[in-house]
Amino acid sequence: MGKLFGTDGVRGVANKELTGELAYKIGRAGGYHLISSYKGKDKPVILVGKDTRVSGDMLEAALIAGMTSVGIDVIKTGIIPTPGVAYLSKLLDAAGGVMISASHNPVADNGIKFFDDQGFKLSDEKEKEIEDLIFNRYDESPSPTSTAIGNLYEDYRLTEKYIDYLISTVNTDFKGLKIALDCANGAAYQVAPQVLKALGAELIVINNHPEGDKINVNCGSTNPEIVREIVLKEKADLGISHDGDADRLIMIDENGEIIDGDVIMVILALDLLKKNNLKGNTLVTTAYTNLGVQEALNKAGVEVSVTKNGDRYVLREMLDQGYNLGGEKSGHILLLDYNTTGDGVLTAIQVVQVLKKSGKALGQLSEAVKFWPQSLSNIRVKKKDEWKNNQIIKSAIADAKKKLGNQGRVFVRASGTEPLIRVMIEGKDEGLLKSLQDKLMRVINSELN
Repeated sequence: MGKLFGTDGVRGVANKELTGELAYKIGRAGGYHLISSYKGKDKPVILVGKDTRVSGDMLEAALIAGMTSVGIDVIKTGIIPTPGVAYLSKLLDAAGGVMISASHNPVADNGIKFFDDQGFKLSDEKEKEIEDLIFNRYDESPSPTSTAIGNLYEDYRLTEKYIDYLISTVNTDFKGLKIALDCANGAAYQVAPQVLKALGAELIVINNHPEGDKINVNCGSTNPEIVREIVLKEKADLGISHDGDADRLIMIDENGEIIDGDVIMVILALDLLKKNNLKGNTLVTTAYTNLGVQEALNKAGVEVSVTKNGDRYVLREMLDQGYNLGGEKSGHILLLDYNTTGDGVLTAIQVVQVLKKSGKALGQLSEAVKFWPQSLSNIRVKKKDEWKNNQIIKSAIADAKKKLGNQGRVFVRASGTEPLIRVMIEGKDEGLLKSLQDKLMRVINSELN
């Protein structure tokens, strides 16, 4: 069976790997899969949203053609953050939702990710069923005729419902705060400024245009230095950088220090703990999270549950155990009391609310965690899937782990969306980390290129 889905939906270069023909097939098979378990009485409806990138229209048209061809009514929401699609899918009792986006990836890339009728991303097992439908059982999808064919509707006002909901999650105002905001020329371009302005913040907004040829280009969460400069120059209280589909964020404190997902999770966890709202007294995160997070939270009486990389695995652990807070170092934060997937705008306003109510600056709040030195590198390779069975690479990793002992760790994995091997080494001795990192990168480059 072929493999289409990675760690966050189907990704690829639009019109090369992710073609209109493939999007049509994904629409038919994925749509059919969603409605096969639909319990509603009426004709099934699926929401489709997208970010601003230039290939969005092409893929949207093909995807919708596939879904309507199996008898599904489709509502186009237009440009909207990924978590907006998740929220609205559940709110409107739809059979599911689809987001067309490649998140923080370059302009040429695009992607397709599905949400079920409860607004949750599909599990690995359900994605495999869609792949099986496409590659092995494609003819099983129905092809109704006449009035049984699906209809297409457009409702761009649905974004307003999502905006209103975000505002309703905050019970204080942000008056007196100056915030620098980078929307990455992506899906947050409208939502993030409107929400923060409605809450009373003074904004300095950049990259807030729906220009698909500029999404993530020298801006957004992968380039937080842009907002950092504005925070320092304008003496802002903090900065916020979203990615292309606004399901993650990176923040900047008043001193220009970068506040990543690890720090954000500690701030939110300690606040929830203080209010007796941290379910199970546990934060769920991945192996990429700095060991300083565990050290800080354990001191406060909070447990840390670690999953493999990917917010879907964080979510699975949260749902299985009944936890309400989890996320990733990259800035994907799951606040299940409010939404079913990572939500950058939601996370931002929840952190700002903690800041405002505490009377402390973001830099003061971040002092709760002291990071262990960590070295993280990506190496572009030609054969990313071969690293696990390469004995030379395995030997180099084992040697690095032995040298670190119980004073650190080594974490190596292939990217789920790009031709990259990611290497993370963490420990107390920075000199040793650098030496081990350099050696590992040389070995991986030699073996896989």
